[in-house]
This record gives sequence, structure tokens and C-alpha cells, in this order.
Amino acid sequence: MRKLTYFVGTTIDGFIAAPNGEFDFFMRYVTEDFAPTLFTEYPETVATPARAAVGIAEAPNKLFDTVLMGRGTYEPNVPAGFANPYAHLRQIVFSRTLTTSPDPAVEVTAEDPLSTVRRLKQEDGLGIWLCGGGKLAGRLLPEIDELIIKQYPVVAGSGIPLFTADFAPRDFTLTGSRVFERGNVLLSYARTTPSPDAREARDASAVGSSAAG
Repeated sequence: MRKLTYFVGTTIDGFIAAPNGEFDFFMRYVTEDFAPTLFTEYPETVATPARAAVGIAEAPNKLFDTVLMGRGTYEPNVPAGFANPYAHLRQIVFSRTLTTSPDPAVEVTAEDPLSTVRRLKQEDGLGIWLCGGGKLAGRLLPEIDELIIKQYPVVAGSGIPLFTADFAPRDFTLTGSRVFERGNVLLSYARTTPSPDAREARDASAVGSSAAG
């Protein structure tokens, strides 16, 4: 089954963009040791217009062949002339208000994101990349199999959070951690699947807490 991976940059305090959606302030931390790692290991996450400039125009997709975005992540690209930002991937934008696609290569859908992802996971192909934003990530949290977090050494104070969702703790297991020259940290997590005993204990605890209340 295909995996859904949330691959995204974030501040130390958990924001993926400024309140208005801008994330240019991350760019000063894309250093000489960090950028080549991203280009080499995750070439499909580099936007199509930038791939030639960084020397990976013909690089094959390694991990993903599909990218998912919310309207807030996708739409700012359009006025800048990038209505087809990831032409090397299948692009799906979730929106209840964007009724037509600005580019025929980009699929816009009002379908429930969870239903869409569950269907995509049953199809053949590489992994599915969740590009953003926080609201879409919150809705898809039950189906996220992996987190790859580019944590930059900056505190924003406010902005668009990594997730916007109801309180419902979910466990992930740290599978990788690398520190780069400017203090960037590349973190990988896999969703933790609780054992039957752990699920029973959690459920019993929840029942006990409810009875006590």
C-alpha cells in the first residue's frame, strides 16, 4: 500500500508559514550542506520551475509521484505564473471554493480528503506527498504514515501551524535525525501502530477516566 508522507518545513515553535502564508524567511537556512541533501534525496519536492536551476531537471521521482495541497498552499503560485508548480507529479488541490483549475494538469477537488487518500493508497505507484497546509494536514492526520520535518532554527511566534486539528494525541516513532551547518534538523517519524495490548490498556484507561469524571 502507498504511504502518505507529510514533508514540510517548520520553525522551532511549529509554524510552517507566516500568518499570510509566506515562507520566504526559511530560505536563508537552506545552506550549502542542506540544499544538496534535499535535491538528492527528495528531488520530486523541488518545484518544477526550480529544478533546472539546481541541476535536477531530469531527476527521476524517488519517493513520490503524487502531491496533495490545500488551496492556501497552491493558490499563491498562480499569480506568479506557477499554476502548474509540480509538473513532474500528479497534483491534487483540495478546495470547496476553488471551482475550476487554473491549469489542466492540476486536479481540483471538493471530495473529502480522507476518502481521496484512502482511494489513492489502493492504487499502484510511488508514495503520496502531503505538501500542506496545516488545516489539510489536520484533516489527513489519521492517514499520515510518515512525517519528514525540516526544522529550521528560528522561532516565528505566530503563523500557520504544522497541524490544525482537534486534540487527539497520536504516537509517532523517530526513525531518523540529522543536524546541518546552520542548525537545520531533518527529522523523520513513522506512525506508531499500537499493539493490541496497548490499545486495550488505552481504552480501559479512557473508560476509567470517564467513570471517575
